[in-house]
Amino acid sequence: MAIVLYARKSVERENSISCETQLEYCRSMLRPGEQNEKVIPIVDNGFSGGSVRRQGFQRMMKLIRQGRARKVVVYKLDRISRSLSDFVGILQEFKEYGVEFVSSQESFDTSSPYGEMLVKLLMVFAEFERASIISRVAQAYAHRSEMGLYMGGRRPYGFELVPAVIHNVKTRALSPIPSEAERVKTIFRLYAQEGVSLRQLLKILAAEDKEPSQGSGWTTAKLSALLKNPIYVKADSDVYDYYHNRGTPIAADLSRFTGEYGARLYGRTRHNPASPDWSDMKLVLLSHPGLVEADVWLKCQQKLERNKQLGNSLSNRTSWLAGKVYCAGCGHAMTTIKGKPNKAGQVRRYFHCTGKTHKRTCAGPGMTVYAEDLEGMVHDCIAQKLSGLRAVSRPPGRAEASEANSLKLRVRAIEKAEQQLVDAILSGGLNQDLLALANQRAARLRQDKQTWSQRLSRLQSPPPGAEEAVDLAKAWRAAGYCRKKAAAGLLIHKILMDSSGGVKIWWNL
Repeated sequence: MAIVLYARKSVERENSISCETQLEYCRSMLRPGEQNEKVIPIVDNGFSGGSVRRQGFQRMMKLIRQGRARKVVVYKLDRISRSLSDFVGILQEFKEYGVEFVSSQESFDTSSPYGEMLVKLLMVFAEFERASIISRVAQAYAHRSEMGLYMGGRRPYGFELVPAVIHNVKTRALSPIPSEAERVKTIFRLYAQEGVSLRQLLKILAAEDKEPSQGSGWTTAKLSALLKNPIYVKADSDVYDYYHNRGTPIAADLSRFTGEYGARLYGRTRHNPASPDWSDMKLVLLSHPGLVEADVWLKCQQKLERNKQLGNSLSNRTSWLAGKVYCAGCGHAMTTIKGKPNKAGQVRRYFHCTGKTHKRTCAGPGMTVYAEDLEGMVHDCIAQKLSGLRAVSRPPGRAEASEANSLKLRVRAIEKAEQQLVDAILSGGLNQDLLALANQRAARLRQDKQTWSQRLSRLQSPPPGAEEAVDLAKAWRAAGYCRKKAAAGLLIHKILMDSSGGVKIWWNL
């Protein structure tokens, strides 16, 4: 039987003891009569003591279970494990196989109850030290990320890492790579267009030879991840609102959202983006310039979210009236199903009453309601509804957009101050004099908010003759499936089908 000398080291540091030195300390613990026995040194270099999934450790335990080791010598107790629960199990297994356990730096005898108790007490402190280290590392990571430092990870496409000094800290910062940055802008610009899906975007990029300059080619998953990444956006007040409304903690002052810098989202790796609660994430502003205008980036986010919400109803393309058609007889929704192919091989869609097929409480319409016929009729009704209406728009200039963002930031800051004031009043800790001052402060904030809001409204209203007219009826007739579904959702409350096939549309306007 052999004597095992076990050494472990988590990370290479100048002031930490090496595995070779640990083994020397272990050899010094061998008794004179053990000098001629077989000695097996086992090393785990670069492994944490928080887990027993270490190659060397598993080899040692295999020797013990095979009855080939009678003694284990370590430099210190925590070289075996920093987890109390793991160590108690390891110690119990040593006892079962009659293995003696020795530490060169702590004097104890595991064969006695007193020595076993001492070992367990030492392990409590070892586990506490490990938990403290993890806590300190997490706090340092959080603090450095909130300072706007780049915290590592894979280089985002479009940027390179260059040496930088931020808040007197030597670090690395992101700097745009011109060729890749142009590709990123192209991707966002194309996807923001109506009717361009991720698959269509993939085809466009391939046709225009806009594949990544390094690594594998584009995929829909890579494009989706790129489009969701706030590292590319010129973060302004609207981006602040986008994350604030989802409950995301924002580790940057509101005044910094000037539309210049990119941002980064930190948090849980298994975060569910479909959840309305994003409080498990954290948004920080970095020091690099953003690549994509905020309105384009937000349009892409809305499109990605809309596609996820619509899910199969969009991919199946059953009908752009899905969810709007109801049976007048029983009030249940009418859904679309596909019929069998006719003699010409065509498959027609038609609406059927769920009250008839599922609930068995309704006879349904007395005729077949083909989806194409109902869609054509409603399409004409919407075109007539929009006839004569004009939408006016005027793209804001760069100076106007900057001023509008500045006004929005002032309004948001006032709203934040108002909430803090309300919290202070509701806490009940104010006397009459302080309460009077709080009311005066609230009145000033309300007046300032009204002033800035009116100025913002005037800025966003186009002057006479500067607007561009859009024929809504013409735009409707040229609309694709996604735009029709979105417009129907806005314009129509519900469509009722009676037993004789009559149609009644309840409008939202």
